[in-house]
Amino acid sequence: MALPGGEISNRPLHFIWLCDCSGSMSIGGKIEALNTAIRECLPEMKRVADDNPNANVLVRAVKFSDGAQWHVPTETPVNSFNWTDLEAGGLTDLGKALLLVAEQLKMPPMTDRALPPVLVLISDGQPTDDFGSGLRALMNEPWGKRAVRIAIAVGQDADEDALQKFIDHPELRPLKANNAEALVRYIKWASTAVLKAASSPASQMGTPPTTVVSSSSATTPTTVATPVPAAGAVPIPAVPTSNSDDDDVW
Repeated sequence: MALPGGEISNRPLHFIWLCDCSGSMSIGGKIEALNTAIRECLPEMKRVADDNPNANVLVRAVKFSDGAQWHVPTETPVNSFNWTDLEAGGLTDLGKALLLVAEQLKMPPMTDRALPPVLVLISDGQPTDDFGSGLRALMNEPWGKRAVRIAIAVGQDADEDALQKFIDHPELRPLKANNAEALVRYIKWASTAVLKAASSPASQMGTPPTTVVSSSSATTPTTVATPVPAAGAVPIPAVPTSNSDDDDVW
């Protein structure tokens, strides 16, 4: 929406982490790496928000293990956001986590002035509940379908098929984090570079309805274009890589 003088009105951008807190996340420092990455990326997220004042970045987080609940239930302006460390234990009820997010992406509480939400899913296992129902609920919501959906597979036991269905694009793959360094790097990328692209003025101005999303293996990044209905362009930068991805630690 344009204001007198040609400026763009402030529009909400909902950023939500979906964090696996199952028992297997306690192995090999996975949950510690997740907590470290989110804490360390917050200053940069705040700088991104300051550089894009036309987007009101609102942050929340869901945790899932035995069931799912909001770890940060209130949509909090990023400049006021603080992270409380997660602890691991229990199952992997991802379906329930998606149901929670789907409820919050309904209209209301969402508005038609919002920017496409950014959903970052981090998981190291296989869903232990009705994942399909949760995913359908999310994708049946217009803002769920239009969200920028990023998935990070932690270790070799992550259910990449489920994460692929969450991403819902045949040419994109979950990011594979086989050690703590890679997990920290990918979480920081999703929380800063992706946020920067999603909150940039170009994504708010009704530019051609295409989003450029990058995915990579340890050695070969690829970039594809996917449609984002009536949401503007969200040019997502290439995923960072390093030789550490070749080390299978988890």
